[in-house]
Amino acid sequence: MRRLRVLHVYRTYYPDPPGGLQEAIRQIAFATKAHGFDSQIYTLSKKPVPIVCRRSEGVVIRSRSWIELASCDLGGVGAFALFSKLAKRADIIHYHFPWPFADLLHMLVRSTAPAVMTYHSDIIRQRWLGALYAPLMHHTLSKMAAVVATSPAYAQTSPILVDNKLKERVHIIPLGIDEHTYSQQADENILSRLGLKDKEVFFLFIGVLRYYKGLLTLMHAATEVGVNVVIAGTGPQANELNKWIADLKLKNVLLAGRVSDAEKTALLRRCHALVMPSHLRSEAFGMALVEAAMFGKPMISCEIGTGTSFVNINGQTGFVVPPENPRALAVAMNIMLSDKVLAREFGVAARIRYEKYFSGSSMGQAYADLYRNAL
Repeated sequence: MRRLRVLHVYRTYYPDPPGGLQEAIRQIAFATKAHGFDSQIYTLSKKPVPIVCRRSEGVVIRSRSWIELASCDLGGVGAFALFSKLAKRADIIHYHFPWPFADLLHMLVRSTAPAVMTYHSDIIRQRWLGALYAPLMHHTLSKMAAVVATSPAYAQTSPILVDNKLKERVHIIPLGIDEHTYSQQADENILSRLGLKDKEVFFLFIGVLRYYKGLLTLMHAATEVGVNVVIAGTGPQANELNKWIADLKLKNVLLAGRVSDAEKTALLRRCHALVMPSHLRSEAFGMALVEAAMFGKPMISCEIGTGTSFVNINGQTGFVVPPENPRALAVAMNIMLSDKVLAREFGVAARIRYEKYFSGSSMGQAYADLYRNAL
């Protein structure tokens, strides 16, 4: 039987700086390989050299990003031409929402291949642009063979996904990770580089430093916690983060910057718990939480009505606290420090939940079934 071709479409992808959504696409591509699907990922890049990048999960093909407006990369005429060429070869086109430029690609190119969409997040910050974009968005959604929500909570609370015209085409497929795609080698040098002593207890944040990540809340909570907090990642809020650390005179916040896969493995293996203080619905799922669960680590996150509280169950795999509440976050962190038995039980439960809901095999089967139904 011929292997089928899936064309993933999103605004940015590896080898450009990573984020949770890029990792989600990578994992979907890996997970569906075993079911007879080969992936191409079409994206934009400010420096698309080389244009074609061959990676283990699939082939990345890039056009030039000419401008970025409100977190939306826009391409030129060449982007439409290249997308049209790729779409003609695809058996399935898999869009990843939100990216309004992809709506334009879909509308103007008019591919005959069936299309599905993973709806990762509502548009939260750019509300006025969202209002202008709404007609195009609804037109695109109406053309999808299926729309995927990544958690029951998001399907039930998104004002877009609860629309009666769309409801019957909404499927719930949690994001997952195939642990074999992660570095089995841990680069312990990251620990000494950060000045961490052998077996020293620390909390870990991993992610792109963005406005919705709740990092200021974490900074204030760190003033009440007696161990180090390691922040791994880069992003738009890097300068603000340095300012907050200086203003609060924090000595226990360590900035790791962008880390390699092997360094991330070392940090996840060694951390006491993962902290994700995101306070806005832009944090729709939280791939870093799945990473922590995979490594059997307890978690602390905030209740924002999204998939984060589907991955991290309060009182079972960790603590879920109110958003933008440094005191509540600090209390949760200190309980995990003082009650190591409880923290260990949370970690064991997190690993069990990972195996049941967030493994690569279960996600791969679900997406393979979705693709075949669309075909």
